[in-house]
Amino acid sequence: MSANENTNTPTTTTVGSIDDEVLAYTAGKDVVLDQALVEVDCLGTAAHVTMLAEIPVDPPLLTPDERDAVLAELRNLVAKARAGNFEITLADQDVHLAVERQLTESLGDLGKKVHTARSRNDQVALDLRLHARDELAGTIREVVELAAAFNAFGDVNAAVPMVGRTHMQPAMPSSVGLWATAQTEGLLDDLHPLLAAAKANHRSPLGSAAGYGVPLPIDRQRVSDLLHFDAPVHNVLYASIARGKIECIILQALGQVMLTLSRVAQDLMLYTLPEFAYFRFPAAFGTGSSIMPNKNNPDVLELIRGKTSVVLAHAHAVENIIKSAPSGYNRDLQEAKEAYMEGLRITRASLRVLTRLVEGLEVNEEALVAGFTPGVFATDRALELVAGGMPFRDAYHHVKNHLDELESMNPRESVGKKTHLGGTAGLDFAGYRERLAAAGEEAAAYEQASAAAWQLLA
Repeated sequence: MSANENTNTPTTTTVGSIDDEVLAYTAGKDVVLDQALVEVDCLGTAAHVTMLAEIPVDPPLLTPDERDAVLAELRNLVAKARAGNFEITLADQDVHLAVERQLTESLGDLGKKVHTARSRNDQVALDLRLHARDELAGTIREVVELAAAFNAFGDVNAAVPMVGRTHMQPAMPSSVGLWATAQTEGLLDDLHPLLAAAKANHRSPLGSAAGYGVPLPIDRQRVSDLLHFDAPVHNVLYASIARGKIECIILQALGQVMLTLSRVAQDLMLYTLPEFAYFRFPAAFGTGSSIMPNKNNPDVLELIRGKTSVVLAHAHAVENIIKSAPSGYNRDLQEAKEAYMEGLRITRASLRVLTRLVEGLEVNEEALVAGFTPGVFATDRALELVAGGMPFRDAYHHVKNHLDELESMNPRESVGKKTHLGGTAGLDFAGYRERLAAAGEEAAAYEQASAAAWQLLA
């Protein structure tokens, strides 16, 4: 065969004829990524065929017996997926056609009916929303668990003095409790965009088809109810073009979580340095060196810091994918799937490993107290003079010129004096627990909606 001869031959697929190389290029990583969507694709199909069997047309689109046969086979496909035996071929291109192919192989012409009144466009949008419902509920729970670990760590060590820093330099008396619950409250704030993303995600796009609806009396509300969403996405065109935007909203929320984790990681890398020795993390969370027998490196913390950049980059990538896309479906959106899935995977893994590290964190109170130098008490002393009647600026200059007077000040006493709201001696650990419990309840609501939807294929 000469070098100029075309070795590519057309391959007949379920949806037409396409050149082999073009097929591989357009399918991209869907053959692999869509394994995560097999079960939810079957669930969405179950809701769709249940609705089709209820449409009052003559002849019926699906009879009750046909519906039951499809549901039974969908249960089989879910079982195959859970056993690791569900195959998506390159000829299938994606999970949607793989499910339709296997239904047709088992049920004959009945399998060819399941795609009535829908498109792969609304199928994938639905699959991703069902997938995100479970993933976001899990992510919210993991944020709550990490925040609770910090709160518990802070509660146990509430009165342990710790130098507070600005510009990385010693600044004012602080405490381990204050540092730890600052992370708790940061994660509580991160829950707001996560919960908002979960709410935005919790609507059904199915029935929008290719983005313009269908000339059949389908019941989109029924499908939404069967899947236990809050409501359908009302406008069928927006149901289509919201894909990508929802993934972006989710990734942006995940990015906020990772920003908090990255700062924590940076703090812990500093505070576990031998020069600080404030904390010790369990040896199992470090790695050795291939050449230096003495090393136990904070690789987990370094990777959290690095992976934060990856999640933020995924969010930015999806922003750039959708920013110039016109209304209507565009294949560019396929590229958002991997970024979305990877962002979730990285964030959830980071949350789990950091929670375990915090739960095993040890405090070196002696090193923490030894970190105090007289200058750390300067502001506290100036405010003591103000309380005695001296104008603040005069007190400021007096202390600045007499730092030697601060050598007898006690860090534990200083920490105990800040009793105002949110100060070192005014932390509301119970209040944090209540807020975390409320967030856990919201995660449970999405988990319950998912469990209820699965009754379709129970």
